[in-house]
Amino acid sequence: MDMKKMMRQAQRMQMQLNQAQAEVQQMTCEGSAGGGMVKAVVKGDMTLVSIEISPIVVTPDDVDMLQDLVVAAVNDAMRGMNDMAQAHIDAATGGMNLPMM
Repeated sequence: MDMKKMMRQAQRMQMQLNQAQAEVQQMTCEGSAGGGMVKAVVKGDMTLVSIEISPIVVTPDDVDMLQDLVVAAVNDAMRGMNDMAQAHIDAATGGMNLPMM
């Protein structure tokens, strides 16, 4: 294969990767716990955007359960975002496992 052609392909792939990464930064993913009683939204840069807690699970007698639900919802959102981001990046790179990933 021609070296110039390979370089052009690498540059094109780098541009596609950069665009995909910028798009991922703007994506959001919602996770939930307790059958949707606690919901968390995470952005593509893994920042927590919001938490929604149903009043039903807010009881002073069981703060531990509420804390566990919040942690579970945030972890669910982060896992979902990670999966979405990876799928988006894979689409941009044709599924190639690049070392910079």
